[in-house]
Amino acid sequence: MTAFETTIPGLSGHRFDAGRRWAASLELGFAARDGVTRMTRSRHLGPLRVQRPFYPEGRPGACHVYLLHPPGGLVSGDALSITAGVGANAHVLLTTPAANKLYKADSHGVAWSQKTRLGVADGGILEWLPQETLAFDGSRGEQSTAIELEGSARCLGWEVMSLGRPASALPFTTGRIEQRFRLTLDGRPLWLERQPLDPAHPRFVGPWGQGGASVQATFWAVGLEDEHEAIDALREGLPVAPSRYAVTVRHGVLLLRYLGQERNEAWDLCRHAWEILRPLLIDREAHTPRIWLT
Repeated sequence: MTAFETTIPGLSGHRFDAGRRWAASLELGFAARDGVTRMTRSRHLGPLRVQRPFYPEGRPGACHVYLLHPPGGLVSGDALSITAGVGANAHVLLTTPAANKLYKADSHGVAWSQKTRLGVADGGILEWLPQETLAFDGSRGEQSTAIELEGSARCLGWEVMSLGRPASALPFTTGRIEQRFRLTLDGRPLWLERQPLDPAHPRFVGPWGQGGASVQATFWAVGLEDEHEAIDALREGLPVAPSRYAVTVRHGVLLLRYLGQERNEAWDLCRHAWEILRPLLIDREAHTPRIWLT
């Protein structure tokens, strides 16, 4: 199993100046035992935890785990840390029960942070399928996701971000969110990305950048045997017009990108991509987590 060293930050959530900090952390570990993936470690601090594992696909199938954050969103000073290690030959599907909300910064402009670190050992499988993130106008913070693969590990996942609340005439016109993504295989970088979402920057509205889009999504898959077959399957099976997304493969990472104005369209795109690619990646049909249906 991939080893992790986790540092739990201190708590200073009762302050109201720029030093305000309210931390929550979750550390999970999974191992394959007698052909069944079991959760072998669950350690939490603050309002971040999991329910018991579920096996809707049967015991030899994926271990479904729901990440719970009862506050339902991040405010100034919040610092979330999620760490999960998937052992050799284990299969884990991680998701969330609802959208993650990024609220407007307080009067001091204190930022929030959310850090996710996921490790998959040789022969392991990880599906990272959180529900969408809703960023309110004036939100300030940093999201970072690191996925560390070993050997023949396979993974797929997505991130869906919706900026502002256009339906309520509250667009994302102030604030700043920085997203960082790092995916490695045996310590070798396969995909490194940094994206600032800043309405004050020309990139936010320029056609060479965000282009004024209020919704974006990224879907990725690593470990496909035939990447060209996967791309063809996506182009033939996705219900969204090809002009709304782009798909490519670099360094063994299949990337599907969406830019637009419709949150539901982005979510449906990712779900359909998952349904198409899961059988190609792990030879199993997609099995919708029950929490999505509640």
